Amino acid sequence: MKLAIVGVGQAGGKILDRLLEYDATRNTGFVGHAVAVNSATTDLDGLAHVPERDRLLVGSAIVNGHGTGTDPEVGERCVREELSEIESAVGRATTSHTDAFLVIAGLGGGTGSGGAPIVAERLGEIYAEPVYGLGILPSEDEGGIYSRNAADSLQRFVAATNNVLLFDNGAAKSAGETLSGGYADINQEIATRFGTLFSAGEIDALGDDVAESVVDSSEIINTLGERGLTSIGYASEQLPQAERGGGGGLLSRFLGGDDEPEFASSGDATNRITSLTRRATLGQLTLPCERSSTSRALVIVSGPPDALNRKGIDAARRWLEETTECRAVRAGDYPLADEDRVAVLVVLSGVTDVPRIERLQQQAADSEAEAEAREATSEEKTRDLLEYDEE
Repeated sequence: MKLAIVGVGQAGGKILDRLLEYDATRNTGFVGHAVAVNSATTDLDGLAHVPERDRLLVGSAIVNGHGTGTDPEVGERCVREELSEIESAVGRATTSHTDAFLVIAGLGGGTGSGGAPIVAERLGEIYAEPVYGLGILPSEDEGGIYSRNAADSLQRFVAATNNVLLFDNGAAKSAGETLSGGYADINQEIATRFGTLFSAGEIDALGDDVAESVVDSSEIINTLGERGLTSIGYASEQLPQAERGGGGGLLSRFLGGDDEPEFASSGDATNRITSLTRRATLGQLTLPCERSSTSRALVIVSGPPDALNRKGIDAARRWLEETTECRAVRAGDYPLADEDRVAVLVVLSGVTDVPRIERLQQQAADSEAEAEAREATSEEKTRDLLEYDEE
């Protein structure tokens, strides 16, 4: 799936940088064009993989290159001021081969939360291709101001895009992907999951390997659908040394294995695929949600050709249908000859029962009420402090 990607703000730029690194090291080619947009000079200078010509500083007349200080209203002003320049930067290398646009942002800060919905809305007005958002939610312990920003930004982001794929920092923390290791580890996790999804649609990157059930860009677009939220599950397992290597090809995988004794049996491959699908769905979602609220789903199985088989993919699809109570479940494989792992990516699209979003909205409302009460109290105390008895 060929994407034109815009990373807005600090988190958006860093994740874009990681996606470019993922794309380059695996030679998948899903990033057709990339632009980083930020109001802070230091953040743009810190990017390693975004070409300098594609780094756009916005709002210089407003914040002088120092960032917005987690103020989304200032972030929106910065982006609106340079919207025509952003359009030109995105359009400079966008071609007829672009399948979709992806706008990435952390939703709790200033430039990303305020500016990303504006960029997404404008791209949707200009181009016929779908525009997706990749939004990063702050963890619940990051503070009320971040929750308020995220709740407001998410509402506008959903309205401006075809679908918003979410990653909750709090979910990463509870799944063992702790924040103490730094945001770099979380950004790498994000790049792995979403890089796996979008690279699976790049059929040209397969080379001589032939997928039994092709997952092309249309399958991904149909799964994401129109409007709503998406959660991604991912699990992988390193293959034993004896099961790595060579390629039996499409026929041997369809028949259930390879004639050579070093490769796994059909039963081993099937069990591994179904087990990884369960782990990806039940334990490691980017946005914890009620699985039965899923509208559409997709299973992608990647790894060495001989570790994949039709039986395992069909079993994974049937299990996901039962678990999500959803019949719109697609499934396919993505053979990678040089890999030493089997990975399963699960896409749950159009989810509607998301306790994390409900808690975010409540936390934002509570924080707003506290801020208003504090402001009123401060004004009263200041007035009392400055008043004096003229007598």
